[in-house]
Order: sequence, then structure tokens, then C-alpha cells
Amino acid sequence: MAIDPDFSAALEANKIELEDSVASQLEFYARTMWSLNERLNLTRHTNWDLFVGRDLRDCNQLAPLLAVGEEILDLGSGNGVPGIPLAIMRPDLEVSLAESVAKRAGALNEIVAELGLPIAVYGARGEDLLDDFRFTTIVSRAVGSLAKFCRWVSPHWENVDRLLLVKGPKWVDERGEARHFGLLNGLHLRRVASYSLGDAEEQEGVILQISPHGRDLSRLETEA
Repeated sequence: MAIDPDFSAALEANKIELEDSVASQLEFYARTMWSLNERLNLTRHTNWDLFVGRDLRDCNQLAPLLAVGEEILDLGSGNGVPGIPLAIMRPDLEVSLAESVAKRAGALNEIVAELGLPIAVYGARGEDLLDDFRFTTIVSRAVGSLAKFCRWVSPHWENVDRLLLVKGPKWVDERGEARHFGLLNGLHLRRVASYSLGDAEEQEGVILQISPHGRDLSRLETEA
């Protein structure tokens, strides 16, 4: 199936290069999500410029940071970003989605079924899942502050190797807050990616990696 010209134009404008098969799946994902969005509040990114320039932009930065075969939990998945695009762009990954809002979790199950992707969807709080499951990496975008994430994960570091959090320009303030409350004590925070946020050249997006001090992440190192 030919790729929508507006989708192709948005990919080109954002300098995102994808194989045709991957682009086709991502287009189908977006259309399926937008169809469900007519009855559920899943996303405000309801055109190709926003979907590519915001959703895929972040996923495209995140994908190269993940090692082959990682077990990924997208915590607070919402509309499926970044988990579903990651599963499409990186089929070697084992991706799970956690969404505590029942209607959204139901919509994610519908989307995953339509796409035929081997993604587990949990209608639960991600931190509750860590009582029973282990994941290599938790990924998340626009769910909570660094302080909240540190509190959530603090009791569960034996069941997750690291966090990769997609953040906007306010991440420095969030880091200061987390430090103020001592929530980064014993943790190593590192900025592993930074990139311009669209037309706002002075605005920078980042991906932050958080892990306990001394944890060996060498097996997760990539060439990115």
C-alpha cells in the first residue's frame, strides 16, 4: 500500500528515514488510533505533522538506545507512544504497555489486535507490575516528573535495570526537585540523547537514563 503523501512529507521534513514496510505499519497505527480517538481522549496529535514531529520524533531518538532483545515496559502508555512505534521500528524488542485508565487500556488492546503485534497490554499501574514481573528497561514520556518516577521505582530496582525517560526543556528543574528531596541518592542520571524540538531551535528535548549506582549496563550499550 502506498504511503500517504502527507505522511511521507512529514517524515522528510523531520529527517526521519524508515523502510516502506515500517512506515506503512506506523501509518496504519496512526489511523487506527485516530479512529478510536473520536470516542476516547487518546491524543491531540491528530495530523501527520504532529504525529511525526512529536510522537515519532521522540521514538526515533529512543529506538537506537535499546539493545537487541530488551524487555521493555512503556509505563503510562496512554495512546501507545512510545511503546507501539518502538515495537514496529524495532521488532526484536519485547514490548509491554502499562495503562491504568481502563478505557485507554481497552483502546490499546484494540490497536494492538488490529496491528497484529505481539505486545502485552496491562490495565494496571506500571509500578504494581514490578511486584510480579521483571523488565530490562522502563520507557516513558510525559507521564510524571523525575521525582515521581524515582518514588515509583524506588522499591522495585531489583526488577528493572534502568529507566529511559523522554523529557522536554523542564527536565533541569525536575532534576533539581528530585535532588532537593534526595530522590537521586544512590542513582546515576545521565543524558543519553538530546535533540531540537521542531521549529523551536532553542528548545531541547532529552532522553535521560537513570539506574542505580554501580549497576553494570554494559550489555545494554549500543553504537548510538
